[in-house]
Amino acid sequence: MTPPAPGPAPTSATPTTAPAPARADGRRPDELRPVTITRNWLTSAEGSVLVEFGGTRVLCAASFTEGVPRWKKGSGQGWVTAEYAMLPRATNTRSERESVKGRIGGRTHEISRLIGRSLRAVTDVAALGENTIVLDCDVLQADGGTRTAAITGAWVALADAVAWAVRQGIVAPERRVLRDSVAAVSVGIVDGVPVLDLPYVEDVRAETDMNVVVTGGGQFVEVQGTAEQAPFDRAELDVLLDLALGGAARLAEIQRAALAEGSPA
Repeated sequence: MTPPAPGPAPTSATPTTAPAPARADGRRPDELRPVTITRNWLTSAEGSVLVEFGGTRVLCAASFTEGVPRWKKGSGQGWVTAEYAMLPRATNTRSERESVKGRIGGRTHEISRLIGRSLRAVTDVAALGENTIVLDCDVLQADGGTRTAAITGAWVALADAVAWAVRQGIVAPERRVLRDSVAAVSVGIVDGVPVLDLPYVEDVRAETDMNVVVTGGGQFVEVQGTAEQAPFDRAELDVLLDLALGGAARLAEIQRAALAEGSPA
């Protein structure tokens, strides 16, 4: 007797999920661009770093000066602040220098204050004494995420400036000026997919764009998010924040590795 022909193979009750499509540069949605931090890029600054997030390159220089602004005098506390700027040809077309225009743009003010706030969030200004550290963050080449790269690099330059002050005997070695590290990363929704560390080609067409500042301990310092096209819901926000936490943790590892390579003389 001929056995009956086999029927169709049973189908799984659990649907398979197709992997998210690769991005234009071949990265996974949760993958950072190549990140490098080169210390001691300048010979004169107390701390200096060239930080690269893919095609974005930012030079961060930390200058240590004794004394504080007038409104901090007599407080026994120091001050950490930042200034941000872009070279005229950091982008595809030349932009006029703000010094030539005679005024600082709103975006420049906003980013400068963001960098300063982020660094002060992990700094014990009382341990710094009445001293000031200024971080100059100059964008050499912009391909998205300039403010997040600036924060990430500026913290390493700040750490080197604090170490310099300790070596010079200006700050006592037992004082813990830096309570934690801090880094920042962009996240967004592009073509309906949540992605980490957006280059310009993604940033310019993102439905949602967000910059997230996170300490080395995984605490949020600042979250800046905007629905560029359609509003986003709570579930999407949670996914974006989880992406940012993972990216920031990897950036913290890169910061630690950069500092472990040895201290300047």
